[in-house]
Amino acid sequence: MEKAIPLQKNSFYTKRLAEGCKYCEKGSKMVLLITGLCPSNCFYCPLSEKKKNKDVIYANELLADNEEKILEEGELMEAEGTGITGGDPLVVEERTARIIKMLKEHFGEKHHIHLYTSLMEKEKVERLADAGLDEIRFHPPSEIWDKIDSTPLREIADELSIDVGIEIPLIPHMKEETIKLLRSACSYGIDFVNLNELEFSETNFEQMEKYGYEVKSDISNAVKGSEEMAYEILEQDISLPIHYCSSSFKDGIQLRKRIMRRARNVAKLYDIITEDGTLLKGVIYAGRDEVENIREKFSISRDMIAWDGEKKRIETSPFIIEEIADKLPYRCYIVEEYPTADRLEVEMEPL
Repeated sequence: MEKAIPLQKNSFYTKRLAEGCKYCEKGSKMVLLITGLCPSNCFYCPLSEKKKNKDVIYANELLADNEEKILEEGELMEAEGTGITGGDPLVVEERTARIIKMLKEHFGEKHHIHLYTSLMEKEKVERLADAGLDEIRFHPPSEIWDKIDSTPLREIADELSIDVGIEIPLIPHMKEETIKLLRSACSYGIDFVNLNELEFSETNFEQMEKYGYEVKSDISNAVKGSEEMAYEILEQDISLPIHYCSSSFKDGIQLRKRIMRRARNVAKLYDIITEDGTLLKGVIYAGRDEVENIREKFSISRDMIAWDGEKKRIETSPFIIEEIADKLPYRCYIVEEYPTADRLEVEMEPL
């Protein structure tokens, strides 16, 4: 049995981490959904309705209606790499190759790019490697896990010059198929295996419940029994480097560190960055013409109060709003929101 090297939030790895995972652990990888189109129909697919089977591009939480916005989002989070996902990036292979080249030209050759695909199409993969792809992670459809030797994966893995891995979710009722897949992969030119904790989402919960799955706790969307399966896999005779990534690691470490990087670049002078990377701000629901009146009445400096045209409200510091809220005839709040493009609000505390 391989020795498990612990990571935070119950994650672990054996031997070594894939290069791409090192960047994700730091929160320095941009998540680039290059399309929502995908030929597979995995029952556990967590993709949201706004992305699933739609030909859209999202750079982190930003809907990128032009490719320049991908670079802007990368700059805002100081990206050291990009993880290209979908849907399936090979469905739009020419777009994917073009954007790989664009990222390398803009951020430099050290910008590490990895990609996920369920399609084992050698010529397409080679063209992406030629475009600058550093690492590819194959996600074979679950129905062929126990028949992987009949696919081109061995040939592709043996001949590709870039790092090649397998990345799949830990599906408790498919333990035997998973073991068979990984044992077969030991004889291929596979560099690493990533095993992800299976998760419920808004779009997959009905399918998951058909298999009798339930969440492992009231505060988690992870599937009960998935993490235990990771340790059961460790007991098997599998020589490949294995990395188990828990649901809580993705949310509590990767996401938090990624949004913290963005928060440092988008926070206004009056915002407070929390330890989770969210932004605290004071909010006044008044018209734009009131900004100057409030500023003068309470002697607030110009860089500590502003009109938010997107959300149609006045923003200031949480400390200032606490001082002046009871002197204003408007609704006032302390708001906590993500520093992401969608500016998801976590909490609104009325004053």
